[in-house]
Amino acid sequence: MQNQYNGGMNQYNNGMNQYNNGMNQYPYNQGGGNQEKSTKSFVAGLATGMAVTMCVFLFAFAVVQFGKGIQRGMERIESENGVVGESITDEAVVKKLGILEETIQELFWQNVDSETLQNGAYRGMLDSLDDPYSVYYTSEELIALQEQTQGIYYGIGAYITQDTETGYVMVSGIIKNTPAEESNLMQGDHIYEIDGESMYNKDSSYVVSKIKGEEGTYVTVTVLRSGEEDPIDIDVQRRQIESPTVEYEMYDNKMAYIQITEFDLVTSKQFEEALEQARQEGMQGLIIDLRSNPGGNLSTVCEIARMLLPKGLIVYTEDKYGKREEYTCNGQNEIDVPLVVLTNGYSASASEILAGAVKDYGIGKLVGTTTYGKGIVQKVINLSDGSAMKITVSTYYTPNGNNIHQIGIDPDVEVAFDAEQYKNGVDNQLETAKQVLGEMMN
Repeated sequence: MQNQYNGGMNQYNNGMNQYNNGMNQYPYNQGGGNQEKSTKSFVAGLATGMAVTMCVFLFAFAVVQFGKGIQRGMERIESENGVVGESITDEAVVKKLGILEETIQELFWQNVDSETLQNGAYRGMLDSLDDPYSVYYTSEELIALQEQTQGIYYGIGAYITQDTETGYVMVSGIIKNTPAEESNLMQGDHIYEIDGESMYNKDSSYVVSKIKGEEGTYVTVTVLRSGEEDPIDIDVQRRQIESPTVEYEMYDNKMAYIQITEFDLVTSKQFEEALEQARQEGMQGLIIDLRSNPGGNLSTVCEIARMLLPKGLIVYTEDKYGKREEYTCNGQNEIDVPLVVLTNGYSASASEILAGAVKDYGIGKLVGTTTYGKGIVQKVINLSDGSAMKITVSTYYTPNGNNIHQIGIDPDVEVAFDAEQYKNGVDNQLETAKQVLGEMMN
């Protein structure tokens, strides 16, 4: 089975890969800004930054193989619908590619190897779609992507999301007791460079691939930070990280609180353990916090939904041919206590699948602000040389048939986050969720 991506939603199987990323990890601004803008102008705009906007482009891809000698031809991709990808090369195109390569090799002021030029051509074809989540991965980048979805990797311990206003990925969270926390990397930092390489308009998966590396080695992460005029260089050691994607707490009044930071392969087990502990401790109401959760694995969010929802649809997708794929729940584990789900503008992709299902079935109330609005699906396709490409292939819908792409899901109780209260130790959105849940429990 192929793997789908929902902009932050990753579904990995043996063979082809389904991602719903946004999120990768991931929903950023592709070509929507000026890289020459001053750092001061960038910092001034940080306050209005928002998570990556996902553009819908349903496109069938064929891979051009070329290098020192350019292979003539294209790989045709077929499906049950027939041929969906025709060759876009002809003799003139191949000849032009050869001229470009020869000219670069002869005149460019530095030596460039053929592999670099090949990868540039592959990336360029995907970039031409003007879709930030249609991306080419080298074999090394694909390995990093797979590690990311598993939730165990060698890295620094920071969550990132893409910012449509700035063109740079943003640190959306820091894992406790990790190198990121020890290095003073901060939530809200925008990653400007990695080891001196600009990260402007780079896909979040590409950024992750540059941060990860051999255990014990160091990476220099240069960030732009609100309130700071100049970029800040931060040296961080890479270590083995197992993402604690779920946090649990039981309040005195038997309100259970479970936060899901992203939907990795390890998340469903972590959520199941937290939910079971809550029940053992006499849970009478539940708050699920999906704020700033950029998404993750499609199979994972469906597994978690099956621990909560009644019988019926969880989500369904439709491609440009009208082909529909449904993900369902048998209803055997429907939640039997009042439920509140916290959301904000950075709750994207898989987070919106769960929040949308909860709202459509009326089994809980959403509190916070409108979600991001990432409602498209990507597919990661492995190529024979170990590389891969990811392309947007379909739209997803909530159980009631709502298309939330670039719209989001409105909360039942709207409350904006108060940063000043948070600085004083008060999470006003969480306090509102407790109040709403208390009324539901009574």
